[in-house]
Amino acid sequence: MGAVELMLIRHGESVGNVAATAAQAAGAKVIDMALRDADVPLSPTGFQQARALGKWLAALPETERPQSLWCSPYLRAQQTAEGAGATGFPGVRAGAQAGIRTDERLRDRELGILDLLTPAGARSRYPEESRRRQWLGKFYYRPPGGESWADVALRLRSLVADLDRLEDGRRVALFCHDAVILLMRYVCEGLTEGELLDVAARTVVLNGSVTRLVRPSGSGLWQSVSFSEVTHLEAEGTPVTVHAGDTDVQPK
Repeated sequence: MGAVELMLIRHGESVGNVAATAAQAAGAKVIDMALRDADVPLSPTGFQQARALGKWLAALPETERPQSLWCSPYLRAQQTAEGAGATGFPGVRAGAQAGIRTDERLRDRELGILDLLTPAGARSRYPEESRRRQWLGKFYYRPPGGESWADVALRLRSLVADLDRLEDGRRVALFCHDAVILLMRYVCEGLTEGELLDVAARTVVLNGSVTRLVRPSGSGLWQSVSFSEVTHLEAEGTPVTVHAGDTDVQPK
């Protein structure tokens, strides 16, 4: 037996999302950001999204509300969980930090030498790496000093095993990042590389969105019942922000 529901929540809009989107729109090669990735905070809109998320979570029936909370150690995810008031939900089991269990396996994918570069910047500075990425595709390409999606999937497999061990019969919310949410679907639903990349090519995991995976028996493969859902933001009149990663994901 193991966990019966995973609620995968992408952090609200971050100042890094805003800077990256602005850099790409301007044709810049470098993203103007003086913080390491782990320290990037939410934008003002991101805090609004976190509060709207909190209202929705608090209004859920007790039989649907998360019973345990796990979170990436990155600041934007922590601020989303805290801004949503997640530690105050009735029935939540206390963890390491006031009801939230922080786990480094939920951190965002590490980009190595490509950190803070736009796609145009990566092509300009590291043309050989760009060609290698095109050849391998997004799933298996590992930038020097960074991680491939396959690397992230490996750490998430051990996380899922711990969730089953520690959260038997429970509903668990995980505050994390867009690549982590896609790869949790890959691991939990038993997707193929091609199926995962098809989803990544056509769909954006929105800021403050909720993806729900369920498995009532507590064993076997999971089923996705919602993906990148943001009706809770729309209901509060909160802006829905689209900050997509590179959607050129297929091997060529």
